[in-house]
Amino acid sequence: MSASATFDAMDQLCVNTIRTLSMDAVQKANSGHPGAPMGLAPVAYTVWNRFLRYDPKSPTWFNRDRFVLSNGHASMLLYSMIHLAGIEAVDGKRKVTMDEIKRFRQFDSATPGHPEYHLTAGVETTTGPLGQGIGNAVGMAIAQKWIAANYGKPGYEDLFEHRVYAICGDGCLMEGVASEAASLAGHLKLDNLCLLYDDNQITIDGRTTLAFTENVSKRFEAYGWNVLQVADANDLPALANALNSAAATKGQPTFIVVKGKIGYGAPHKQDSEHAHGEPLGEDEIKGAKKNYGWPEDKSFYVPDGVYERFQENIGKRGAEAHAAWAKKFADYKAKHADLAAQIESIQSKKLPAGWEKSLPTFPADPKGMATRDSSGKVLNAVAKAVPWMVGGSADLAKSNKSRLTFEGAGDFQAGSYVGRNVHFGVREHGMGAVVNGMALSGLRSFAAGFMIFSDYGRAAIRLGSIIEKPVIYVFTHDSIGVGEDGPTHQPIEHMASLRAIPGLIVLRPGDANEVAEAYKVAMESSHHPVILALSRQAVPTYDRTKYAPASGVAKGGYVFADAAGGKPDLILIATGTELPLAVEAYEKLTAEGVKARVVSMPSWELFEQQTKEYRDGVLPPAVTARVAIEMASTFGWERYIGTSGAMIGMRSFGASAPLKDLAKHFGFTIEKVLEAAKAQLKK
Repeated sequence: MSASATFDAMDQLCVNTIRTLSMDAVQKANSGHPGAPMGLAPVAYTVWNRFLRYDPKSPTWFNRDRFVLSNGHASMLLYSMIHLAGIEAVDGKRKVTMDEIKRFRQFDSATPGHPEYHLTAGVETTTGPLGQGIGNAVGMAIAQKWIAANYGKPGYEDLFEHRVYAICGDGCLMEGVASEAASLAGHLKLDNLCLLYDDNQITIDGRTTLAFTENVSKRFEAYGWNVLQVADANDLPALANALNSAAATKGQPTFIVVKGKIGYGAPHKQDSEHAHGEPLGEDEIKGAKKNYGWPEDKSFYVPDGVYERFQENIGKRGAEAHAAWAKKFADYKAKHADLAAQIESIQSKKLPAGWEKSLPTFPADPKGMATRDSSGKVLNAVAKAVPWMVGGSADLAKSNKSRLTFEGAGDFQAGSYVGRNVHFGVREHGMGAVVNGMALSGLRSFAAGFMIFSDYGRAAIRLGSIIEKPVIYVFTHDSIGVGEDGPTHQPIEHMASLRAIPGLIVLRPGDANEVAEAYKVAMESSHHPVILALSRQAVPTYDRTKYAPASGVAKGGYVFADAAGGKPDLILIATGTELPLAVEAYEKLTAEGVKARVVSMPSWELFEQQTKEYRDGVLPPAVTARVAIEMASTFGWERYIGTSGAMIGMRSFGASAPLKDLAKHFGFTIEKVLEAAKAQLKK
């Protein structure tokens, strides 16, 4: 991976091509950020053409190096690189043609304002919210270390030894998520990770001296990183020397501080905040092109030899590396067939055949168990059956039961990367960004914590839904059932808030067997992250010969118990730990001759995916007497109970007290449910 520090005039021509394509695209769109791509062009060019091991003809090659643009507003830098390198379309992701560059930031283009993983070939992750890409890159580096430790057998270690390069800016390093992820990377000694910092000292508001004057280099040294300095971003040999040093460094991730000038070459806006967030203008562009020795009257111009230089470098190197890898992998497959099959499954996003047989079933038990406890049992069973399921908790594994305890599970730590339990520390936001990166590398990643602290990781959860990767979140202590810890630890609005994220599946199972079915949904999801909302308090495990099978969870909502003849006058709807209240009320009302139905509704999202016929069959429109029960905000429940139905839920924050006192105070009692049900029947 080392590279000669010799550069020529064609290299500089390539750098200026990146710059001019970027400024022309932003100008044509009349929207975007030209300054960062202009300043960073030499950095990206050096990484891609001298170091990045990547085959543009096969952009999903398993052992490719990863390149992450954390400061995603500089997206034209990435699109210019993808275009000039000739990265081909793959898996429904589109190629960045010159026409697509000309359609920058336009509807349905392959060049949106910020890079989108699911849309554009060559984009390794969706970035835009600053700092998230750093967390993704750390996750990718973790995934590489784990894969190499578990699959890199003697003589074949280099099959799984790729590197991760990421570029970030001042804004990224101000965001807390970057600090969380960088601290973890230093602790784990991820020497396969190289982060290049565009130290141009400009943000939208102006000079960074307005708000950001710390010594960033010292901060990263304190994290345990190898810190290098490049005094001028335009010094290609110095950049190459720093990248060579990063590749040779063992036991530390590398942080390269590159002193740059935003809007480099623009005569009046160079090193100016005005070059950061707006087009340069025609006169400024002509001046910049003049400084570059460029034809001032040409737009979207690629000089002779530029495409060829990219093919001589990244193209030729990547194709040769890929071909050698494929040949060696074929030999590996002959000697380690089972491991090779696992690698192919990771790459093709397939689960092991028969994995679902690992799902436990739980016998009926009136005392039951907390859904966090049944989750721990199911998680371990599933992870044992899916060898590349890796994850961990933000410091609370003992409480949220997310630790993998079967033989050989082990811990993922510096110097011992084979383990499957990742200790994220008290870093919920960083954890979310990291598990997104792990999932982008093919691992079935999971993250665990208390539901209340999903707030800290919400940005990463949302971005994971945009990325369309099936991360599993195990969130426990899901209601005022937390009890004595009080309102700071009792989630109220969180269910409604998480349900509002497009593409995210939220499941709040009501007993142990619903938990098992929820994991089945989560594992079979290929494009949606899944949240499991789980309880600290015990709930009964229901007799499924008496009540409906828990397989109904897959449809989001199902008839759990029904009136004789299947024609109810009243519907009781519940999720999670409130399902027992609905069942108890159903039994009492049935004994009194009331035709009642219980609907278990663990997932709104899955229920809404069903046909109208199915949904109307579960919740017949003619039956307007309805009561919903959930220890969470009432927000949104109108869609299922209508304007006249009753909702027993939370309309305030909770309080610090034993659960039984809280349940009585907030109305989660059988008396209140029966009272609401009978009032509905009178209507």
